Amino acid sequence: MSKPIAVLAKRVESRILLIRGYRVILDTDLAELYGVEVKRLNEQVKRNARRFPDDFVMRLSVEEAADLRSQIATSSSSRGGRRSLPYAFTEHGAIMAASVLNSGRAVEMSIFVVRAFVRMREALAANQQIMSKLAELEHRVESHDTNIQELIEAIRELMEPPPASGGRIGFVLPADAAKSSSKSR
Repeated sequence: MSKPIAVLAKRVESRILLIRGYRVILDTDLAELYGVEVKRLNEQVKRNARRFPDDFVMRLSVEEAADLRSQIATSSSSRGGRRSLPYAFTEHGAIMAASVLNSGRAVEMSIFVVRAFVRMREALAANQQIMSKLAELEHRVESHDTNIQELIEAIRELMEPPPASGGRIGFVLPADAAKSSSKSR
């Protein structure tokens, strides 16, 4: 991948957010990437509403928009900024937006958008594999801890002196056994 393309791909990836469990890109970022005004992009979404089901595009709630405003410093409507709630496009919504905009730049950039979403998915899958390996290692360590604890207990039992018995130590010959039994009578 050439340097300008790699930089562009990273730029697209940095604009992908996680909202409502979906990886999305905001309408302002998508419009900038596609080289159109946000107003035109949103007009096309409204005109072609049948092409944009809920899993392709979603309108952010007031709370979500406020959170984004505080996180990424988007302009406030009280200062002459955006007055409507932004749209958030999933991977499929971004591709559909490129098709309804019908501009050369939108088609070119949609390829980068798709690649960025794919890389994000791959990174997530790699993280899940790492997490499952960590869980497996944790289980092994717990099992080793149990085994070590049992081994320590067994060693402690072996190190304790045996209880003292009141009996005599040594061999008893049959003749001695008969003498001791006759004495005890």
